[in-house]
Amino acid sequence: MEDRYSRQRRFAGIGEQGQQGIANARVAIVGCGALGGAQAEILARAGVGFLRIVDRDFVELSNLQRQILFDEEDAAAALPKAIAARNRLSRINSAVCIEAVVADLVPANIEDLLGDVTLILDGTDNFDTRYLVNDFAVSRGVPWIYGAAVGSYGLKMAVVPGVTCCFRCVYPEPPVGVQPTCETAGVLGSVTMAIAALQTAAALKILSGDSVARVITTLDVWSGEVRQVDQPNADPDCPCCARRDFAYLRGDHRAPISLCGRNAVQIHELARPIDLPTLAARLAGLGEIRSNEFALRARIDPYELTVFPDGRAIIKGTTDIGLARSLYARYIGS
Repeated sequence: MEDRYSRQRRFAGIGEQGQQGIANARVAIVGCGALGGAQAEILARAGVGFLRIVDRDFVELSNLQRQILFDEEDAAAALPKAIAARNRLSRINSAVCIEAVVADLVPANIEDLLGDVTLILDGTDNFDTRYLVNDFAVSRGVPWIYGAAVGSYGLKMAVVPGVTCCFRCVYPEPPVGVQPTCETAGVLGSVTMAIAALQTAAALKILSGDSVARVITTLDVWSGEVRQVDQPNADPDCPCCARRDFAYLRGDHRAPISLCGRNAVQIHELARPIDLPTLAARLAGLGEIRSNEFALRARIDPYELTVFPDGRAIIKGTTDIGLARSLYARYIGS
């Protein structure tokens, strides 16, 4: 009887040897939204031996239009995305070891979360985390695959230290000015699926022992336009891959409070354990409280506070960092 990977083995680019490389691989996916969720499902079905899914967020109803691993029950329960992803992927392929980590990737935990993997996939939504991943990947010689999508447009680029340029060679500084986001410009599920497919194809190629093209691929699923341009040569003065000055890895650029999209602010400066049942009891009567072992959500009009056991919180309903800090101190503690 044929096994579940027989069609993949028959593909000339993978074969028996490539499939073994995939089975032996340890892959981390940073961010499990639309991109990361599709990446995780493709790789789990492909038989990657170990998947670590790192995500700081929880499932919301508005995610379901494009984030394929989640359903209405996950949104109603406000499950962390990493947990909901692990639950579904374990039913898809029980042979894959799947580790869910509900956390924000920061310099303090990046070694623990990425130090034992052979490849990293980008499913994030912000440049700071990508610069951090790039610093780590270059410092350790680990390949990672960048991807982004908004509206109907997306792009993908593989970074292989020592072979290609790095992320900072292409983007020396974060973009300035107002940038489109999924909240302001929307996003189509078809473009996130397309970019995730390109990212995972590159991942499988690397894991199979093949080399990837040194190109940047962009596409617009609405216009149908697809373009590829050569990656630039590595910048001989790049702070990261040339001078090996890993500023993001040191935490030089890390703000303790940051905008989190969706009219929300994330507070992650107070790394301390919080007893969620005790907090739920304290907030009872102030508004609607929903809690599970992974997070507590308190709707205290006009704001919504989501608190995680490590003390991190997402304050929804404002982009005012000072107000978010005040709400955190008022309801959670300083």
